[in-house]
Amino acid sequence: MFSAGGPRARPSLSAGNLMDEKKDEGRGFRVTDRRRFSESGEARGDTPPPEPSHAMPVAEEPRGSGSPAPHGIDEPVTFSTFLLGLSTQVLLHLGEIPNPVTGAVEPDLDAAKQVIDILGMLREKTRNNLEPGEESLLDSVLYDLRMRYVELVRQKPKEGT
Repeated sequence: MFSAGGPRARPSLSAGNLMDEKKDEGRGFRVTDRRRFSESGEARGDTPPPEPSHAMPVAEEPRGSGSPAPHGIDEPVTFSTFLLGLSTQVLLHLGEIPNPVTGAVEPDLDAAKQVIDILGMLREKTRNNLEPGEESLLDSVLYDLRMRYVELVRQKPKEGT
């Protein structure tokens, strides 16, 4: 059973335990204050140079100058964010927004039509299976993208005439 002190009672300090603690003192780790400012807020001149890290370096993704840090990396993907990602791809292919890599507007109506068709397929396959907000978002995004596509196709000069 348990001792009189209960299951979480601390062991009593005996001479053997004290000796073990003294042995472990030398094997511990060293704490170094690397703060650049003192407790009063003044800059310290005695800051040691940074020590090399034993951790493996993390490769950084190349970003263009001035590009913001990616948002929501740890956020879970929801159906709504998935739809918004697909709609952004369509806007890119329609030439509504510039390519984030090249910065150029590169319309590709065939690719835009394909993603719009994927959204339409999602609409049919998820019918009566979505929350009202998701259904409304999908309907409005799909309508808007289809209208933009039709407008661009009508503006495009007929080839071969």
